[in-house]
Amino acid sequence: MPRSSPMHPTSRLRSLVFLLALAVPAPALASHNGPNYCGVDIPDDEALGFVSLPTGDVFCPLLADPKSSGSFASWERVSSESDFGTDIGSVGVADRFGLIRWGGPEAGDGLQLGLEGGIYAQFDLASPSYDLINADYTFGIPLTYRYGPFSTRARVYHQSSHLGDEFLLRADHPERENLSFESAEAILSCDLSFVRIYGGGEYLFNQEPERLKPHIAHGGIELRQRNPLFGSGGIHLIAAGDVKALEREDWKLGYSVRAGLEMSRPRERTHVARRWMLLAEYYRGASPYGQFFRDDIEYAGLGIHFSP
Repeated sequence: MPRSSPMHPTSRLRSLVFLLALAVPAPALASHNGPNYCGVDIPDDEALGFVSLPTGDVFCPLLADPKSSGSFASWERVSSESDFGTDIGSVGVADRFGLIRWGGPEAGDGLQLGLEGGIYAQFDLASPSYDLINADYTFGIPLTYRYGPFSTRARVYHQSSHLGDEFLLRADHPERENLSFESAEAILSCDLSFVRIYGGGEYLFNQEPERLKPHIAHGGIELRQRNPLFGSGGIHLIAAGDVKALEREDWKLGYSVRAGLEMSRPRERTHVARRWMLLAEYYRGASPYGQFFRDDIEYAGLGIHFSP
């Protein structure tokens, strides 16, 4: 497939950055209250000391990563030519489970070991039966750590990908290729008031096909309004940009941008609570859909996301 020159969607965040900056009072620029503001929600009675089977985590999920550790349902309008049509329903069912955490020295700090897994599937909404196109299965063991505004995630995870049965029955379906790999990943993150920046990379091993080059560079920025948008309500503005450069793509950059609203019941903002987000989405780069890893793709859409 011919590749077009990548756009720079960062400019699409400028208005939201401005709104977020206005929404954060000056005293908040020097404050830090651990990771609870981002939705991982560690209860007060689990914030310090050793905890088995803990609630929450010390590392915040990556908002704009197409395969972050949360569940979602999105509609995507694909603007580039592809083998799977132009209207896609993308669904993720993912969660994480804490095994042990050593909390401290401050509330929200600590070291945690857990498990995580997810299924990420795409459906052809233009077909009569909404054919399953591709499904990616992931399972990982994350080790996370936080000290003040700094946090990190080191993990080893597995991914395998499969084409849907209805899609395989089509006369024009692409040739199936067994795609699976293990990956060792490390991400370092820093919270600066309402801004978060992160960076790191991955190294693939035991990959099929063997021609998959192993190195991936990964970074991004997130903007999250600290105070509610409407007084004491539970609505906050959020925006994020995620960038990956793959060795197998000659280090060409791929962009994922998401922006919208995060919502929860106001009385639960400082306690353990499920949160959900309504996000506009844009992606351009190497396809994040496993069986279509050889393709470039560009899409825009709208999704509902749930914190893990």
